[in-house]
Amino acid sequence: MSEVKITGLAELDKLLKALPGKVEKNILRGAMRAGAKVFQDRARGLAPVASGKLRESIRVSTRAKQGQVWATVTAGGKRAFYAPMVEFGTARHFIKPKHRQSLFVAGLARETVDHPGARPNPFMRPALDGGQAEAIGAAADYIRARLDKEAAKA
Repeated sequence: MSEVKITGLAELDKLLKALPGKVEKNILRGAMRAGAKVFQDRARGLAPVASGKLRESIRVSTRAKQGQVWATVTAGGKRAFYAPMVEFGTARHFIKPKHRQSLFVAGLARETVDHPGARPNPFMRPALDGGQAEAIGAAADYIRARLDKEAAKA
């Protein structure tokens, strides 16, 4: 696993504490979103192309609570419920009808279908691997731009 060293956090913390709480929270939230956007873009590039729904379902969300800020990159949801199946694959399984007596596969009626499973096609984990330095750079650029903007206002 790679190691990333960040310097200047004490100075950044001192500067952020000098700003009003709401501005500090918004700057940090935006910085986390900028960093997570790097992972979102990488995951969208790695996602299989069979359906655009999977790529569209990759989203970034942020939240702040008790002085801590989180950013989350997720895939799936109602339109792309199969995202975990693509990422991790599926085991061999039987498919049975729920409300009917038979399934129609290739024009033939069947009571059950023996599905061989699907191989994993990871796109989220590879997006995370190796993108940390780029994400930290994006967050740092966002913080610099916002601090300059807030300093100009003051």
